[in-house]
Amino acid sequence: MKFTEKAWNIFNQSIQDYHTTDNVNQPINNPYPVGQIEHLLYLKNWIDTVQWHLEDLIRDENIDPVEALRLKRWVDKSNQERTDRVENLDSWFLDKYKQVNIMPEAKINTESPAWAMDRFSILALKIYHMKSEVERKDASAQHKEKCQEKLNILQQQYIDLSTAIEELLDDYERGAKYMKVYKQMKMYNDEELNPVLYNSKK
Repeated sequence: MKFTEKAWNIFNQSIQDYHTTDNVNQPINNPYPVGQIEHLLYLKNWIDTVQWHLEDLIRDENIDPVEALRLKRWVDKSNQERTDRVENLDSWFLDKYKQVNIMPEAKINTESPAWAMDRFSILALKIYHMKSEVERKDASAQHKEKCQEKLNILQQQYIDLSTAIEELLDDYERGAKYMKVYKQMKMYNDEELNPVLYNSKK
C-alpha cells in the first residue's frame, strides 16, 4: 500500500471516530501503538479535526466573549501542537531516508513531506464536511449542487496532492531530492519571544 493511501485511511478513521460524538472535549482514543507512524498520523489528524470544530465554535456571532477568549487560546495551543506533530513526522521521514545516497544534482523541495501531509490531513477534513453538505437533508437543491461542484474539485485535489506526495517520496528514495527541514520557530506562544508575554512577567 502506498504511504498516502495508508495515511488517507488513518485520517478518515480519525475523522469518523471524532464524529461518533462530535464533541471537542472528548478524549482521543488512538488505536495505534506509540512509536508507530500510524499513531503519529492518527494524532496529527485528531488535532486538526478538533481544531476544525473549535474554529466553527468561535465564529458563533452570539458567543460569550469570555468563552471566545478561552477558545482562542485553545486554538493557539492546538496550532502549536499541530506544528510539533508535523516536526515529529518530518523527523520520521528524515530517519527513513538517512541511508539514501544523494545524487550530486539532487535538489531541495519547496516544502517538507510532513507539511505536504499536513495539507493532506486538512484535505480529508474538507472532503468529509463538503460531502456532509451535499447530503444535508434540510439543504436546498441549489446548495447541494454548489457543494457537489466544490466536492468534485476537492476530490481532484486529492488525486493531485497524493500523486505529488508519492512522487516526492520516490525522489527521496532515489536520492533525486534531499530533505532539509527547518523548525517553524513559532514565537507567539513563547514566553521568551512574545513581547506581550515576557513584558507581563516584569
